[in-house]
Amino acid sequence: MTLLALSPEVAAARAEGAPLVALESTIITHGMPWPDNLETAWKAEEAVREAGAVPATVAVLDGRLHVGLSEGELERLARAGPGEVAKLSRADLAVCLARGQTGATTVAATMIAARTAGISTFATGGIGGVHRGAEHSFDISADLQELAQTPVTVVCAGAKAILDLPKTLEVLETLGVPVIAFRQDALPAFWSAASPLPAPLRMESAAEIAAAHLARAALGLPGGQLVANPVPREAEIPHTEIEPLIARATQEAAENGIAGKAVTPFLLSRIQDMTAGRSLAANVALMLNNAALAGAIAVEIATRATTAPGTE
Repeated sequence: MTLLALSPEVAAARAEGAPLVALESTIITHGMPWPDNLETAWKAEEAVREAGAVPATVAVLDGRLHVGLSEGELERLARAGPGEVAKLSRADLAVCLARGQTGATTVAATMIAARTAGISTFATGGIGGVHRGAEHSFDISADLQELAQTPVTVVCAGAKAILDLPKTLEVLETLGVPVIAFRQDALPAFWSAASPLPAPLRMESAAEIAAAHLARAALGLPGGQLVANPVPREAEIPHTEIEPLIARATQEAAENGIAGKAVTPFLLSRIQDMTAGRSLAANVALMLNNAALAGAIAVEIATRATTAPGTE
């Protein structure tokens, strides 16, 4: 039995060469409460469709890597408690499959699934990175290494603002990952449209980003590219406002001995409480914004790939 299971919609799109966008599932199981998680998953898929592409939400269900989920499968994940569904990255994806278990895919695991299924574009909320205090804990997300080796264009609102953004940017630079801000010079910071950090690169259109993706493939360069798409201004929490709350939540996590994969869900939950739900609203807005841009990029990649010399 093959470990990869494509939904009928994804299988048909792949056979036709139609544009596809991968979507992760940890935002459903570990990133948002019920029922916001399910509503956001549905809306993200709809945003991809409105952009002209086919959504492919990824998860491991009963030992099979599903690329494209039915409404019932999405609801199953959304209703499950975090303890019922594993949080999967590169290190534990194969183990979950081998044991016949169920798990939600992080950025790294979703990129692996996208590459396996032949999908070039992936939309998420924010990537993982270098955690604050990493000089002591060495806590660095596998997402960064995945970006350096797996050829998928990842659209996000920047690295999660709970991280050490300057160190995350430095690691991405060392790994040779292009970090592209969409239509602005400042690096987006998840809930905030802009951080104090300048973005290494800037691009103005989905067509330009698609051309860069295909140019990397033509050069044989490993790895993907990271597109940092700012949260819509009307939904953002400015950096100067959110930063003190992040610092307080990070201190609480340390005082309570929270570490490893439990850190991010704890911080997201605490910040949601401290912002009276504004961070959740911003998270939903940025996810839908990223899904729409990823859909547009996927359409451009598919169009350019089919009209390239030698394909006519």
